[in-house]
Amino acid sequence: MENLDVMVLRALRDWRQAGRRGLLATVVRTWGSSPRPIGSIMALAEDGAVLGSVSGGCIEDDLIARYTRAHGDGVMPTGKPAFVKYGITADEAHRFGLPCGGTLELLLEYDPDPASLQTLVASLERGRLMQRTVTLADGSVKLAEASSPAELTVNDAELVNTFGPEYRMLLIGAGQLAEYLATMAQFSGFAVTLCDPRTEYQTSWNVPGVTTTTEMPDDAVTAFKPDRRSCVVALTHDPKLDDLALLEALETEAFYVGAIGSRRNAEARRERMIEHFDQTEASLARLRGPIGIYIGSKTPPEIAVSVMAEILAVKNAVQLPREAAVAVAKAAAAAV
Repeated sequence: MENLDVMVLRALRDWRQAGRRGLLATVVRTWGSSPRPIGSIMALAEDGAVLGSVSGGCIEDDLIARYTRAHGDGVMPTGKPAFVKYGITADEAHRFGLPCGGTLELLLEYDPDPASLQTLVASLERGRLMQRTVTLADGSVKLAEASSPAELTVNDAELVNTFGPEYRMLLIGAGQLAEYLATMAQFSGFAVTLCDPRTEYQTSWNVPGVTTTTEMPDDAVTAFKPDRRSCVVALTHDPKLDDLALLEALETEAFYVGAIGSRRNAEARRERMIEHFDQTEASLARLRGPIGIYIGSKTPPEIAVSVMAEILAVKNAVQLPREAAVAVAKAAAAAV
């Protein structure tokens, strides 16, 4: 599935190019708990069509009622961007389904320029990282290619938000597990690349939207150029394919590097890397294996759920309890 921000911006572009009025809502500040993070966006058309999300649904309903003709006499304003806050009081927090004490602030841009939206969407579709700066005094927009991802910033004069690139996943090794994991990753907003030089596996791959390569895995990692929005997952169980790719990935900023396998295989992998590739326990600290969280999974789809859950937890900076690790949980079960 495509990156949600691109889908939202493309829909808004299409509405504006067709002559329909619309607004772009961006979460710019939060206090306490918030259902959606800063930088989340939503597009709203004058007839009530909506794409994206800034809350769990109640705030979207309020925006539709206030600014569209979908449910009554809502009117979409014109002019410069405006800020709006939700959840300032306990009653409002309850009304809009915000967590206790939660408050969020949105910036609403009315009728964004379709030409600017077209330039932004086209750049994102080409895989470029783009910075979008909105001047609050008049709503004018400047676009520039960015060198690295950045958090949204806002002050009295302007809003600066960075879009793209997508989170990316490099899978080493085709097969049934890879197919399930690739599908889940795409639905989670990852662009997926599959590497497998083995000819017998190349013809059976059947997941649309995945970029494939047949080069050797360590070369594929180099070409992939993992950054801090990237993860590398080895699934072949073959040291000749997995080990060099993992070592190459550990030299990058990839937020997650791991390999499938049993506890015994994971320990053997570490021993090989230390003995033959001059690695140390410290240099291998980021290497995950066995990968996944322990849910008692046995089948490929269940294992894929386990692995995807761990990847998303690491991506979202969630500290999983030690007991959730596959190796720890299985060791505890064996001891009992």
